[in-house]
Amino acid sequence: MEAQKLKIITNELSKYADRVKEEEIQAAADLMISADKIFLAGAGRSGLAARAFANRLLHMGFDVHFVGEISCPRIRENDVIVLGSGSGTTKSLIVMGEKAKDVGAKIMTVTMFPDHTIGEMADVIVKVPGSTPKKAAGEENPAQSVQPMGNLFEQLSWLTYDSIIMVLMDKLGQTSEEMMERHTNLE
Repeated sequence: MEAQKLKIITNELSKYADRVKEEEIQAAADLMISADKIFLAGAGRSGLAARAFANRLLHMGFDVHFVGEISCPRIRENDVIVLGSGSGTTKSLIVMGEKAKDVGAKIMTVTMFPDHTIGEMADVIVKVPGSTPKKAAGEENPAQSVQPMGNLFEQLSWLTYDSIIMVLMDKLGQTSEEMMERHTNLE
């Protein structure tokens, strides 16, 4: 017997993946290529998806840092910060975005609500559908999900980040084997 709940989740992901725009993914990839350094940030499960993206960017050879880690350097002009926020109103991420703008860095966001604060300050927006209990009063969720809380957004964020990696692989002519050469050997 197939896993019933898993099938429901994968069907939902397939249904809403069609709403993520290719031109936004391409713009995100181009922004990564143009960056001197790439910084990533996100809270909660959105942050976990951003960490996975940071890991793959590292495997591609980018100079990448997750905000809050002890090894994270200063952001500067010509850098990019990726802010993953379903609501687009995560206060700590807004502060990071403001600091990035102050030094002339670019902002990319993955969000459900591009018209919220983080989207308004972003140079590149990848809109990912989902539902969240954190939406503003009277606001509609961009998608209806049978899953709890922000699961749909978080899962689609992870897959969207992975699709950006695949676009980068094409644009930069990198293979999985080349990426594996940059994978940790301290496991």
